[in-house]
Formats: sequence, C-alpha cells, structure tokens
Amino acid sequence: MRIAHIILVCCTVMTGPGVLLGSGPQSAPATSDWPAGWLAAWSDPPAELRPLQIVHSLPPAQAIVEALREFKDLGAGGIVCNVSFKDYLTSEPNWQTLVQVVESCRQMGLLVWIYDEEGYPSGAAGGLVLKDNPRFEAIVLAYDPSQADPFILRPAYEYTHASNNFHAARRYPNLLDEGAVGAFIEKTHEAYWRRLQQHFGSTIRATFTDEPSLMALDTGQLSEEVRKRVPVKDPLDPTVRPLPCVPWVEDLPQQYQARYGQDLMAVRKSLFTGQSEADRQVRRRYWALIADLVADRYFGRLEKWCEAHGVASSGHSLWEERPLHHVPLEGNALQCLRRMHIPGLDMLSSTPDAVFHGGWLAAALPASAALIEGRRQVMTEVSDFSEQMASKGPASLSQMQATAAWQAALGVTEFTLYYNRRQRPAADTRAYMEFVGRLNALLRDARPDPDVLLYYPIYDLWAEYVPMAGPLTLESQSALARQLIDSFMRLGRHLATAQVPFMLADHETLAGAEVREGRLWVGRQSFTALVLPDGVELPDAAARIVEQFRSAGGHVLRDDMKAACRMGEEASRRTAAGRLHPAFDQVVLGRFKREGREILLLVNVGKQDYKGELAVAVPGRWTLADPADSGIREITVGPTSSGGGRIALSLAAGRTLLLVGPASR
Repeated sequence: MRIAHIILVCCTVMTGPGVLLGSGPQSAPATSDWPAGWLAAWSDPPAELRPLQIVHSLPPAQAIVEALREFKDLGAGGIVCNVSFKDYLTSEPNWQTLVQVVESCRQMGLLVWIYDEEGYPSGAAGGLVLKDNPRFEAIVLAYDPSQADPFILRPAYEYTHASNNFHAARRYPNLLDEGAVGAFIEKTHEAYWRRLQQHFGSTIRATFTDEPSLMALDTGQLSEEVRKRVPVKDPLDPTVRPLPCVPWVEDLPQQYQARYGQDLMAVRKSLFTGQSEADRQVRRRYWALIADLVADRYFGRLEKWCEAHGVASSGHSLWEERPLHHVPLEGNALQCLRRMHIPGLDMLSSTPDAVFHGGWLAAALPASAALIEGRRQVMTEVSDFSEQMASKGPASLSQMQATAAWQAALGVTEFTLYYNRRQRPAADTRAYMEFVGRLNALLRDARPDPDVLLYYPIYDLWAEYVPMAGPLTLESQSALARQLIDSFMRLGRHLATAQVPFMLADHETLAGAEVREGRLWVGRQSFTALVLPDGVELPDAAARIVEQFRSAGGHVLRDDMKAACRMGEEASRRTAAGRLHPAFDQVVLGRFKREGREILLLVNVGKQDYKGELAVAVPGRWTLADPADSGIREITVGPTSSGGGRIALSLAAGRTLLLVGPASR
C-alpha cells in the first residue's frame, strides 16, 4: 500500500499533540484491523467506486480500446455517454460507433451510464418527440386579469428553461402527458436497448436523465453574450408576454374531479390569486395532484423501464437549492427523487463552502430520497462550471477533493464529472479519482446514520405558492412563504455547520413513519429529534405521528436554534455523531455505520485550519485515514468521565479525514 506524507500522532483523552494532517515526514502505517475487503478497496479502488467521466459524442477514432485507455489511465471507473448529438438517434453509423464504445469499455473494465438526451433538459429526444407529435408539447394555464376571459392555455416555451438553457432553445414535451413520456422512452431508451441489450446490467449500469421539469416557470433570460452562443432550434414568438402560469395536461380537470370531488375549472382562479382558506386549499390540492402525476408519469415510468431492463434510473432535477422553485418545476422534489434508483444532484460549483449556500439542500434531497427508500447510491453531476463562467477556474485539486468530500459526507456515492480533463495535469485527475475511490472504499457499502429529521415544508408551500409574471422571486410570495423558506434554509445550514447529520422528510414521509421505543422510524433508520421550520402546518396524518413521537419522549423542535444545538450535542453523545471542541462552523461531518463500526467523515471546507478535539461516543481503538494519500494510522481513545472519548486533531483547510471506530462486540 502506498503511504504518502502524513503524520497522525494521536492520544488518549484530552492529552497529547493531537492529529496533524498533511505535514511531516513519511512514516510506516500501523497495522489496521479493518476487514480485508476494506483494505483491498482502499489500496486499489475498483471501477464501481471511482468517478465516471461524462463524454458526449465520441467520434469513431475514440471508440477503440486504445483510445479509451486514456480514461483507465486517468483513474476513472467509466464514462457517461450517448449516441452522437449529430443526427441524434437517427444515424446508424453513429449507433455503430456507440456500440463499439461500449464494447471497448467492456474490454477495458470501464463501466457505462447512458445519458438520455441530446443536451438537456431531458424528455425531448433531441426534438424528435415533438417532430412526430406536436400535440405532446408542454402546456401551461396562464392568467391575464386584463382580459375578459383571463385564462389562456398556451405552449410552455418562451421564458422557460426550454428556451433559456446553455444547450439549445428547443420546444419541450409535457411530462404530465403519458403519451409524450411514452414517445420519449420509445425513441430513446428502447433504441439503446435494441442495440446494446447484451451490455445492460453488466457494462451498462444506469441511465441519466438531466433536469426534466414541467416548464411552468420563468427562469429568467440568459445574458446576450450567452444567448449568441446557444443555438435556437425553435424560434421564439416575440408577441408572447410573460404571464403567471401553472402546468397543465388535458386530463387534469378529470383527475382533479376524481380525487377531490371538485370542479377545477370553477376554482382555477385560486391557483393565481387569493389568500382565503378556500384559495389555499385549492392550491394545496392542485399541487399535490401535480406532484403525484409527474412522479408517476415521468420519473416512475423511467424507474419501471430501467427496472425491467436490468439497469438503474438516475439523474437530477433543476434548481434543487431553491425550495420555492420545487413547486412549479416538479411539485415535490423529494417525491420525484424517490422514484429514482440512484437519485442525484447537480453541483455546478467546486468552491467547497458552496455546501453552506444551498449545496446542503441540493445533496440532502437525493440522499434523503435514497435513505427513505432503503437505497444507498446517490449521484452527483459535479463540475467547476460556476468558477469557469466567472473566469475563476479551473478548480484546483484541493477544491475538487473538498467538494467531493462534503458531498460524500451528506451521502453521495456516484460521481459523474464535467471537469475538463484537458485543463489540469493528468496527475491531478488521477489523484482526484483515487481520492473518490478511497472515500467509497469505506462509505459506499456503509449506511448513513443521521439522528435528526428536518421537515421539508413542501405541503405548506403548495398552499402559499402564487405564480408571477417574470422570474420567480421570494419577495413576490406571502409573508408565510418567506417565513417558511427562511426558517427551513437557516435550520439546514445550521445543522450542517454544527456537524449534526440529518435527513429531510416531507409530510408523506412523516405520515408513514412509526414510533417505537421513543424513536421515530423511517424504514430502517431511526431518529431521536424532529426539527420543524417556523410556520409549518402539518396535515392530520403527519401531525398524529409527530404527537405520538413527542408523547414517547422524542425531541420535537420548532425553529429553536439553541434547542437544536443542545439536541445535536445530546445526539452526538448517544450515537457517536462527533462534536468539535471548540466549535468550528467550517467543518462538515458525515456519520455512517458499517459491519458494526462507526465511520465519521470530516472535511474542512473553509479557509482556516482547525485545531481542537472531536468527541466520540465509543472509546477504544480508532483508525484515522486520509483519502488524499492513503495514509492510515491507529490510535487508542480512552474514556472520559461521561463514558465517551475525545480525539485531538488538526484539520487543515481543504483537507479530509476518515475515522473508523472499533468493531462492536
């Protein structure tokens, strides 16, 4: 095993020099008591644990084994690819090139994920869905109070993500329309299956859907400089005015009537205006129905198709970090992600402290979706796009590693990369691939072990959300909507900065939870605390479970930051979550369980070094491992008067540390 420059000098409780990471002379490792499989994966991570490089439209000359060896030499586990964007899905020579690419990957031991669109957003089949069936276009119900009949059904194109993205301005299908989704699957997924079915479930592991949405939102205009570079496949109509709108599909009134016994057409004005309880009820009912329809008709259809064909469904949604936008884009982001075998996120920034600026939510949504469903794999599409656009890129190796580590701490396992391998030394790319592989060597088969549930207030936002003409702003919404989102975002950031692992739960998750022995159980995971954002109104089914939990001695906190801190400290003592002494709000911590051992992951995402102590609940022999250089050291942690222990450590800015506890007896 390669051991690079690392000293991890450790001690028993509260004495000695602590853990010094990333400096000092090379020295031999201690003998680790890890299982042999852990050590083997740590020493040489297999393809399943390594990142996948996203590569579009590989030409024939790069489809051969000799050309694809580059990815193997750079340390990648595989690629995310597709048939060439040129003559998309219609050129048989292009299909034969892709067949050769996948066969070459098989020979090289590289894994393959299939990217399901010509660019993005997914669902259009490069425009072929609407070329054959114009009636499948996404539509919205727009509202213009200046007209005698203020309600207008019109295509969802101008002002939406379909016409304002970095790939192409192209009309978009309706994800609420079963015929449109069926056409997309037939033209895309079935075409891949016909040519590559022998590789499905072996070399080909998953499909990747990219930012599908309901297009019922003005996403704001791209800058003129960017627009000049984006091809316009479908001309925009300059006479179309920005208006408030909501998503629509032909059978929506029938679906609404069947579910609620109410005529939607008679109450549709409430979707756009009004703050009476009747107005709010209509909105809540409407968006609950929309969330169910898109989860079933798009994400659920992909999930079922993939399941039937031996691969996983994966991908990510749009604007995960903005909870208000979840309402018009997909109804309920958590619900849609639960319909993916490998739910994911899009991380456009490799500035590590992005975790505290919405990144925590982007990662917590798919990680929570996976945990609720009893799944482990969580995907990220990660890049330094934001830094590149701001002329601050490319990201450094240290930034890339810290960005990977904080996502892993929140539950991410599958890393799909848009990093440009031509912009950095090959040695840096290899170091990054090894770093991620080592994280996964310990964590991918581990179970995340959060102790706190943070309530995701989508049920409340359904009632409050009122569409607007022009780009959506929080300031356009009700005081209660602003209160809900402000509280939710502050709580999530606080938990992340206070090293308290947590999971998100919506009203449906709570309603399906169980209370046993004073703990709240969601599937196989139990929680001792539930944190409610200020202003939430729980539906009856969820409220009953919460009251049972409270009566059984569970912690139910409503936006009480001091109480949340106390709760976090108590949770740390009970479950070995880990607390820093002194406190430091630039370290992200993840807690995991594997084969009777506790694993803690710490990453310093700030710009200052940290020196202090980490509290753990179980004393004994701990292993400290550095994924940046494979260094492993063992320490003995003695008990404190409270029964736990403390590990003294120094964690430099941008550095990552894994701590593996003693095996339970």
